[in-house]
Parts: sequence; C-alpha cells; structure tokens
Amino acid sequence: MPGVTINKSNLPHQASGWLAVLGSAFCFYLATAVIRWAEPHVNIEASYFVFSRFLLGFCVVCFTMILRGHRLRPQKYHLLLGRTIANTVAVFCFYKAVEVGSLAEANILNMTYPLFVALFSWFLIKDQRDTSVILIVGVAFAGIWLILSPGDFAVKWENMWGLCSGITASLAMIYLNLSRRVHDSQTILFYMFGLGSLFIFILFHDEMFWPDWLEFLFLLACSAAGVVGQYLLTYGFRFVTAVEGSIISSSRILIAAIMGPLLVGDPALTLPGWCGALLIFAANSFLAWRRS
Repeated sequence: MPGVTINKSNLPHQASGWLAVLGSAFCFYLATAVIRWAEPHVNIEASYFVFSRFLLGFCVVCFTMILRGHRLRPQKYHLLLGRTIANTVAVFCFYKAVEVGSLAEANILNMTYPLFVALFSWFLIKDQRDTSVILIVGVAFAGIWLILSPGDFAVKWENMWGLCSGITASLAMIYLNLSRRVHDSQTILFYMFGLGSLFIFILFHDEMFWPDWLEFLFLLACSAAGVVGQYLLTYGFRFVTAVEGSIISSSRILIAAIMGPLLVGDPALTLPGWCGALLIFAANSFLAWRRS
C-alpha cells in the first residue's frame, strides 16, 4: 500500500520477541502448574518452592556474571532492598495462592499488578493523573470482585493471597523502574535472587529439608520454569514494544483460564469468573496502550 513502509529485516526479530514473551507467560504458568502436580506425590510447602526458585536464579546469575566478567555496581541499596522485599513477598503470596486455591484464579489475580501500578502512580505522581486511567482501573476492580466472589457475595478468602501477590508485585515493579535508572539488570537480579533466597530461608527454615529424588525433581521443574520465564521475558522485550510486550504478557490470564481444567483438573471458570478475567485483561491492555 502507498505510504506504508514495512521493514522486513526486523520481522524475524519481532516475531522471536513475540514468541519469547508468550513463552515467558506460559513458563510462569507452568511453574505454578508444577506446584499443583506435586501435591498428590510430595509434601512441599510454598515457601520451599519460592526458595528453590530464588536459589536457582541466584546460581544462574552468578554463572552468567562470571562467564561475562561482569562486576556488581550497587549504588542505592534502599532501591535494591525494596525491590527484593516486594518481589519476595509477591512470589510467596502467589505460590501460596496456588497452594490453597484455584490455579487459574491465582494467576489471574497475580496479573492485576499493572492495575495497582497505575493506581499507586496516579496518587503518588501528579504528572500521571489521567482520568481515563483511573476510570479503567475502576472497571478492572469490578473484574477483580468477580474473581474474588464469582457466584455470590461470599468472598473466597483463599484468593486474597492472589490479590496480595498482585499488590506487592506492583510495588516490586515500581521499585524495579526506579532501580533501573541507576543499576544494571545483573546487579538487580543478583540482589533480588540472593537476598530473596536468604530471607525465605531465615523465615521458613523449619519447612526446608534435604529432598529425595522426586521432591528434587518437582522443585527443579518449578524453579527452572520460573527462571526460564524471567530470561525469556527479558530477551523478548528487546524486540517488541512495551505495548506489545505488556499485552502478550497479560495473555497468562487467558492461558490460566483455559488450561486450568485441562492441565490440573481445576473447575472451569464460571461465567462471572470469565467476565472478571476478560475485564482485567482488557484493562491491562488499555493501560499498556495509554503508557505508550
């Protein structure tokens, strides 16, 4: 078409970026599916899954830093600590939500973090007080309520873990945004994984034990899926726009809603649950477009 220029040389990179971000969404979902698959066979608490994920991530970061001769460059420790604490609490609450509730609802509520980022930014940053944003967040909160209370006015309290993971993940993202201004990614990941695993071990050391081969297999599978998802997300965002990446990342909402009954035998979402999931997905997509 006249006036339309398509840079065909960028298409393979863009396509690989889309696939990487989509793969990361599936890996993050798969990590939680492993927790559910493990339940009939082993007795592993959510804290142990979090610890193993952070420990594996720490080992991978250390290995890549040694391989590349990369040095740590910490500058503002309060930002690194804030990112670490918020992310650790978010992952723990997320895995706890999977342990006690529905896999689909846990993933959907975890993906509410863009809404809380927009909400906190609206109150804290005057330049970002966009009326349309606060309106769409309000609509999304109706979707959250449909997930928390899909059939009647009785709240499913086990889903509060999932909502808590979304709130604390938004704080982790805000700290990440601030920390990236003065730190490189490897430094942030080193402290996040290293201190995160240390914090979890100190708080939940009574739940840690030397695993047998089956327990080790489940711990490794869950951890590897989470770490691979993190690296796929980092790689994918090199080749896609922020809008594309955010929307594709939010596809974990739809993946969780569809795959839950198929992979782990969870009950299918009710009609109100589907409405809530679609409202949250649409709100995330709109917020990504507004940020662009």
